[in-house]
Amino acid sequence: MASLTSFADEALIALDTLADRASGLVAPSLRLGVTGLSRAGKTVFISAFVHNLVHGGRLPLFEAQKSGRIARAFLEHQPDDAVPRFQYEDHVAALVSERVWPDSTRAISELRLTIQYESASGWGRLFSSGKLAVDIVDYPGEWLLDLPLLGKDFRAFSADAFELANLPVRADISEKWRQEASVIEPAAPFDEMTARKLAEIFTAYLSACKADHRALSTLPPGRFLMPGDLDGSPALTFAPLPDLGDGRFPSGSLAATMERRYEAYKTHVVKPFFREHIARLDRQIVLIDALQALNAGPGAMADLERALSEILACFRPGRGSILTDLFSRRIDRILVAATKADHLHHESHDCLQAIVRRLADRAASRASLSGATVDVLAMAAVRATREGTVKQGRETLPVIIGTPLAGETIGGETFDGETETAIFPGDLPADPERAFSEPIVESVTGKPEEPPIRFVRFRPPKLERTAEGVTLSLPHIRLDRALQFLIGDRLA
Repeated sequence: MASLTSFADEALIALDTLADRASGLVAPSLRLGVTGLSRAGKTVFISAFVHNLVHGGRLPLFEAQKSGRIARAFLEHQPDDAVPRFQYEDHVAALVSERVWPDSTRAISELRLTIQYESASGWGRLFSSGKLAVDIVDYPGEWLLDLPLLGKDFRAFSADAFELANLPVRADISEKWRQEASVIEPAAPFDEMTARKLAEIFTAYLSACKADHRALSTLPPGRFLMPGDLDGSPALTFAPLPDLGDGRFPSGSLAATMERRYEAYKTHVVKPFFREHIARLDRQIVLIDALQALNAGPGAMADLERALSEILACFRPGRGSILTDLFSRRIDRILVAATKADHLHHESHDCLQAIVRRLADRAASRASLSGATVDVLAMAAVRATREGTVKQGRETLPVIIGTPLAGETIGGETFDGETETAIFPGDLPADPERAFSEPIVESVTGKPEEPPIRFVRFRPPKLERTAEGVTLSLPHIRLDRALQFLIGDRLA
């Protein structure tokens, strides 16, 4: 990303980093970025991350917890007063008391979790403060997908947008926007209503891409779908234009104004986001809803791979020296995690992880993540199901048992949100390449279903209580492995 930032941007990043390092001499900290595309479970992951550490959850693969070296974990005031606080208490109340999933990430938020621990080595106990502040930065993955725009002018952005829109998986839902744009004369005098109409139709196309049966992921500009306080501003009232040719656009033309607004979007929205947040991260987890993409088919899987490649290319990977670390931060560990593993029987978890490995390896190769350790994981930050078996004729089928959300349907049955049921979700293929070339969810007959079986969404679990009435920590699948990879070395 250095080539996409100016000297002034780099100077500001260096000043921010130097200030962070100075404060870190007194109170060591680690900035953990949590991102993912919509409905990947960012809010749930952060809530479970904090809840299990604060409440001493069952984390057998998180070494510092397993060995009893963590004295306590507690929340403190975050260091960035201008960033909204992640509403941890509200989200946990929704999960535990109401048994509903908390609202999705709509903007940047932050939370500081401080861990008091004892180092595993004598030297560590001698020189370490025994305290680590983990600053968790939550932000929408759709915003991260805007960062590649910093390296594209308006012509390149427009050409890429139309190339994507013409793909078979998008052609039908992009048709109205493409038809409207095809009759526009870019050199014609600018008209606000024309610009507004094009922007609205383009936004509607991006929104349609997110529908469950499409599950598409590459949807820049991200603020078109999550505008926040920019809603209705000129910085969001532009759209790609076709056949722009070469040379400068006539002054006052539609193309010239669209170009100016596009550049304003990059200057006032994208660059500050990169400088103030992404460039300050030490570790990163990228959550993906691979099951939703698998349901939607090979086109959605290819689009997820494209989006993951662009996300990984936005980070500053690697390890610096003592001197360079004073002025710039590098992300040295990136975890790509497929969420909702509890929607599958554990027999399919290795297959899901292999599919994600295939996604991540190709994406990381394209993104040139030299110097950073990249790992993959199939997990569920909050486990909403348990496993069982059912008899069907002479066969014994592995099933998952839980309470589907109200309105979810499968096999013609609509669930009421109260009744627990056992579901056979289907089998994932042993060969991950099949996920990118053909329908992959198989029925009990071994033949692909048309349409494929849908994974239903479940309500959060009803938490167990101790004999004293204390609510236990949120159950999970492999959250401990995620914690070990992301922060375990800093607690050694």
